[in-house]
Amino acid sequence: MSDVGQHEHDWPRCAVVFGASGGIGAAFTEAFQEWDVDHIFAGSRCGDSSTHPSVRNFAFDLTDEVSIAAAADLVRDRKPDLIVIATGILTLTENSGPERSYRKIDPRSMEEVLRLNTIGPAIIAKHFLPLMPRDRRAVFAALSARVGSISDNGLGGWHSYRASKAALNMLLKNFAIELGRTHKHAVIAGLHPGTVDTPLSEPFQSNVPSGKLFTPKYSASAMLDVLSQLTPNDSGEVFDFAGERLEA
Repeated sequence: MSDVGQHEHDWPRCAVVFGASGGIGAAFTEAFQEWDVDHIFAGSRCGDSSTHPSVRNFAFDLTDEVSIAAAADLVRDRKPDLIVIATGILTLTENSGPERSYRKIDPRSMEEVLRLNTIGPAIIAKHFLPLMPRDRRAVFAALSARVGSISDNGLGGWHSYRASKAALNMLLKNFAIELGRTHKHAVIAGLHPGTVDTPLSEPFQSNVPSGKLFTPKYSASAMLDVLSQLTPNDSGEVFDFAGERLEA
């Protein structure tokens, strides 16, 4: 696996990161700086996630379609050929999840998880997929999770999170089919980053096997290696950080 910064291709020319203030999103943004990507757009709720002179920050809110449409207008003329959605939620602010039993399901909490993990990325796709170039390679990727696999679910629990990621995976498949009709070089993929040392995973790190807790930089580098090797035949699938295709 190559290290971040060892980049020898002409892709991407324009990269857009949603969730650039988070651990993985910031690592993606830093990787693009090291790759000398021509145009880097970094999106966060605060709109000031990076101080690097080559990065153009923008503000967005996953629950506000107007802000996502405004971000699309900002990058429209650059024809983004890599869009990464590095957002997501596992445990809500009031610590109401993930639910280990169906008895703990709360409709308002479930709605919030689905809004952030599924609906928000879908709205980003709505406004950004049409901007991708048709005459060359372009990739749209969103962070998913291994626990979003229905066939690989042997433990149950984590109902809202599992459901939100399974629904996201289905949407990515749908988008791949639709976009493939007009963008023959495009790839849409879900990514499982592994267990990364970020606030999202912090409450659950005690159960992670030795050597399986990754830094954001390592995870982002690994996922970029995977994305660099995908072809349109892989579009609509979900891959882990090592390039393994995950079961639906």
